[in-house]
Amino acid sequence: MPALKRAELADLNVFMTIVRRRSFRQAAIELEVSTSALSHAMKGLESRLGVKLLNRTSRSVVPTAAGGELATRLERGFQTISDALGELERHRASPMGRLRINVPRDAARLLLAPILAKFVASYPDTQLDITVDDRFVDIVADGYDAGIRYGGRVPKDMIAMPLTAPLRWVVVGSPEYLARHGRPKVPRDLLQHVCMRMRIGDNSPYKWELGTGDKAQEIDVPGPLSVNETDLSVEAAIRGVALAYCLELRVAAELRAGTLQLVLPRWAAPGPAFYMYYPTGRQTPPGLRQLIETVRAVHLSR
Repeated sequence: MPALKRAELADLNVFMTIVRRRSFRQAAIELEVSTSALSHAMKGLESRLGVKLLNRTSRSVVPTAAGGELATRLERGFQTISDALGELERHRASPMGRLRINVPRDAARLLLAPILAKFVASYPDTQLDITVDDRFVDIVADGYDAGIRYGGRVPKDMIAMPLTAPLRWVVVGSPEYLARHGRPKVPRDLLQHVCMRMRIGDNSPYKWELGTGDKAQEIDVPGPLSVNETDLSVEAAIRGVALAYCLELRVAAELRAGTLQLVLPRWAAPGPAFYMYYPTGRQTPPGLRQLIETVRAVHLSR
């Protein structure tokens, strides 16, 4: 079998990216080239092969029958190449290059902040570029190598690796607040309390989820304040302004110190773990495996 030239491999990668993204523009963003360069590459590839691979309209790009068959075979081949290159990383003394990740605020504080010093010292040739953003973003379209999200929010076409065990969501309040307002005994009692209301990444309100199984409830809590991040909510709870709803992991230190107390502990709700996720069919970015292992060593060994 004749050896493939470098340009042919590059054009096949362009073809696969266009098929996966179903868009020349999105593929160009991912590959960091112009759309005209992609069009030129595809015309050259189709000319050399003598087969039309893509049907392009003003709204979409879809493979032809021949293009679909080629894409199916290439996907397996490129995955094999990606796996082989990923295995080579095990033989390097240290990964090199830039790793861009997008993470929500809680993950940045709870997962990354505690391990940054160790990671930087262990892998000095890896440049870790972190964007903290509670909005859900398309990591491929926005040029990220990987992201962290709760398990239930990871896109189905991504490779996902758990970073923590399943998480617990709890209600907390300060001793001063509970002394003034009393302690709720069941979830509906929260309707008579001052609560920090929550907005999630898309700015929609979030009901407090309490209990499990047949006892699971969602409470649209009352309160004069709404926030879209945890730190302000926890700070308000510590100051006795209101009750707050958050990850138990986020307030572990405050619970130990007694500045916050668990409220309705029997109604704490289990939630999905944090996951690191990244696109399929691409070479594992430098340092990603090491970052995952560093975080998991802390949070899965407990």
